[in-house]
Amino acid sequence: MKEGIHPEYHQATVTCNCGNTFVTGSTKKEIHVEMCSNCHPFYTGQQKAAQARGRIDKFNKKYGVQ
Repeated sequence: MKEGIHPEYHQATVTCNCGNTFVTGSTKKEIHVEMCSNCHPFYTGQQKAAQARGRIDKFNKKYGVQ
């Protein structure tokens, strides 16, 4: 590897809008995100299964799948 062309690697603190923080590696020292695994509906189980079933039914009706 060439010397002097790679950015410095830091222990970055990631802060979510919900207030959750965790540490990861990055070229930045601080990272701010809008969603994390603590507040994302998919990971918290708040995602509506009925919404997914509705999309599946709509697809089946549109394309004639029985």
